[in-house]
Formats: sequence, C-alpha cells, structure tokens
Amino acid sequence: MSATFAFAVDPVRSFVRISMSGFFTEADILRFSHAQEEAYLALRCAPNQHVTMVDMRAMHIQAKESVAAFQVRLSDPRVASRKIAFVVSKSLARMQIKRATDGLNAQLFSTEGEAEAWLFDGSAETVYVEDAGLGRRHAITRAPGRFQ
Repeated sequence: MSATFAFAVDPVRSFVRISMSGFFTEADILRFSHAQEEAYLALRCAPNQHVTMVDMRAMHIQAKESVAAFQVRLSDPRVASRKIAFVVSKSLARMQIKRATDGLNAQLFSTEGEAEAWLFDGSAETVYVEDAGLGRRHAITRAPGRFQ
C-alpha cells in the first residue's frame, strides 16, 4: 500500500491533525515534510506551541531508515509540537513510534478521543529529565487512557 497523508489545521486551538497510512519511502517522507511545512503556515500560535494528533492506525510497519527519518522530522524545530499524541492500533508499529518519539512530549492512544483529551487537558503530568551523558532532554508524561 502506497503512503498517504493529510493535514487539518485548527489555528484557533493551535491544533494539527495528521492522518497517515501505508508504507513510507524516502520520497514519501520528503513529500510529507513539504506538505507539513505548508500546512503549518496556517497556525497563528508562537513556534512550537501547537499540539498535534497523528492517526497512524492504517500505517504499516516501516523500514528502519523511515523510522529514523521520522525521528529527525519530529525533532525539527520548524515543526516540533509542544505535545504530540499518536493514535495507533496495538501492533509492532507501537515500538517504532516509541523509538521515533524518544525525548519528546508524546504519548500513544487507542482512540482519537483519548488523544485529544490528553492534548487539551492541562492536568497531564509532564516531567523533564536531563540526560547529561547524551545531552538530551526526555519528557515523561503520565496521562489516563494511554498505552503502557
């Protein structure tokens, strides 16, 4: 199945909804990146203050290189989100997403409702831990309804 994706931006709520499906090649990730930057022009909030929900329930297991490319993309300061929620099915893809979101304020959910509730609920507990050895900042967030 070829890669497909769509963006919906709600500038009033500083909310980006992304749907993704299929298997992503390097060319698909490049198309995705350009489309993402174009879609984010509709945001009115300060850079990196938006929240994002990514529905990946129809995504296939990705090649290691694609996971690495998405990891770089998620950390790109031009598009990085304050919080990012992934709606996923229970599959091996969950482990790929966890690897790609290492160090980000991200969570995995089984429904869009749970994901959106976490994105807009100020009561989610987020703790940031500095890893001096790697020079990275890791976000640990506890929220109801997320996958363990």
